[in-house]
Amino acid sequence: MRLLIVRTSSLGDILLTLPALSDAARARPGLRVDWLVEERFSEIPTWHPAVQRTIPVALRRWRRQFAWRTVHEIRQSLRELRSAEYDLIVDAQGLMKSALMSRIMRGKRCGPDHASAREPAASLAYHQRVQLDRGDHAIDRTRCLFAACLGYRLPDSGPDYGIDPKRLPPRRAVSNPPYVAFVHGASWESKLWPEQYWQALARLVHAAGCEVVLPWGSQLERQRAERLGAGAPGARVLPPLNLGQAAAWLRDAAAVVAVDSGLGHLAAALGTPVVSLYGATDPGRTGTRGPQYHHLQANYPCSPCLARTCRVRDGGPVQPACFATVSAERVWSTLAPLLVQREADGA
Repeated sequence: MRLLIVRTSSLGDILLTLPALSDAARARPGLRVDWLVEERFSEIPTWHPAVQRTIPVALRRWRRQFAWRTVHEIRQSLRELRSAEYDLIVDAQGLMKSALMSRIMRGKRCGPDHASAREPAASLAYHQRVQLDRGDHAIDRTRCLFAACLGYRLPDSGPDYGIDPKRLPPRRAVSNPPYVAFVHGASWESKLWPEQYWQALARLVHAAGCEVVLPWGSQLERQRAERLGAGAPGARVLPPLNLGQAAAWLRDAAAVVAVDSGLGHLAAALGTPVVSLYGATDPGRTGTRGPQYHHLQANYPCSPCLARTCRVRDGGPVQPACFATVSAERVWSTLAPLLVQREADGA
């Protein structure tokens, strides 16, 4: 059976789709899988052994840099999208853009129904529509979608990302001292943990004999990393990293502290102990999942508000206001036992 998965973005959403692919590969031996994905994330599906080919598209870049060259690229992409025929096309995104791309492809199209899709009109593009519980975690929703589309019973086992270690960069040399990675960047302003809290946590990590490393993915994140590093002993700003290099740093960390972000999901998927911080967003719906994950949710009247920008402007101690209830000391009380356990395990 030949399957096409349509899940173009974002980093976290692509990672949260991998457990559904692992289910499908077990239930349908010999499954041949292609994956339609944004070019900047095209490396991720290749880490799963069931994926034979990725089909990169550049929707984000095309929107920002429209030109005659863009028109030529779009034409080439359309030809490639139409070049193959599939037994099944699963739109795991449920957006108009993903539905339109699946509509271009040749094959039976399956996706969430009108009540389940993130953009309800997207369901009009599918031959088969699946009812899903919008209150479920994204991993569970996608696993249910794949099971219904491919016609197998949903397994009772926990999520398996199926990432093949051999497809990742080789392990780095053993780090001495061990390090904790701080994933401080996020796409929403309301997800950003206050910088003074990061610096306070870095001092606690340093006092425990660990280094702090600060990855970044944009110029704004680099500037924040440099501010954090300047105000915290033993903190190191990492050089520019591609996704594979970032995965290697996260995999080899003693632990990771992360805001709600794609790199936080990546660390959890790799099995690294992760402490994830949630204020505006709901970990019950999109939180990190993996062998060793811990959620710290803000205890604030309007949390989770699901707003991109904090609406509370009352002159409180920090912004976003809800993170006043997620102090550095609270995070350390969860992180410290993970570092002690790592030392006891001899990692």
